[in-house]
Amino acid sequence: MHYTDYDTRLAAYAVITDDQGRVLLALWNEGSRRQWTMPGGGVELEEGVEQAVVREVREETGYDVVAGALLGVDTYVLPPHRRLNDSDRSLKAVRTVFRAEIVGGQLTHERDGSTDEARWFTLDEVRRLDRVSIVDISLRLAGLV
Repeated sequence: MHYTDYDTRLAAYAVITDDQGRVLLALWNEGSRRQWTMPGGGVELEEGVEQAVVREVREETGYDVVAGALLGVDTYVLPPHRRLNDSDRSLKAVRTVFRAEIVGGQLTHERDGSTDEARWFTLDEVRRLDRVSIVDISLRLAGLV
C-alpha cells in the first residue's frame, strides 16, 4: 500500500524509573477498557519527538522531565475496523521510546485527557496489570525485563 493511502501517527513515550526501581505508568482511558501505558502520546505538527515526550509526560503525570537516550522505535498497523474513530483508512503507528529523568514537578493526575491517573509500580506489579503493548516493548528496550 502506498504511504498516501493510509494514516500515520507519530508518538513519543518515556521510560521513567525511580531510585527504588519502580516505573511510572499512566492509565489510558480511550480504548474499550482502561489500560496502563507508558507516559507519552502523539507528536504535534510543530514539535519534535523530544519536545513531545517532555510535554506529554508533564500533561499525564505532572512531572517535568528531560528526555534522555532514544531507546528505540516501534511500529504497528491498525486496520480500519480496529481504529478508535470511524476512518476507513489503516493507521501506521510509529512510537518512539526515550529514557527520561524527572527534574521537577509533582505527581498529578491528568484532567480531561487520554489518561486519568499516573502511578509508580514495581516491575512485579507491572506484570499483573492490564496494559497496552507499548509497556512491555518499552521495558524491554530499556533493559528492564
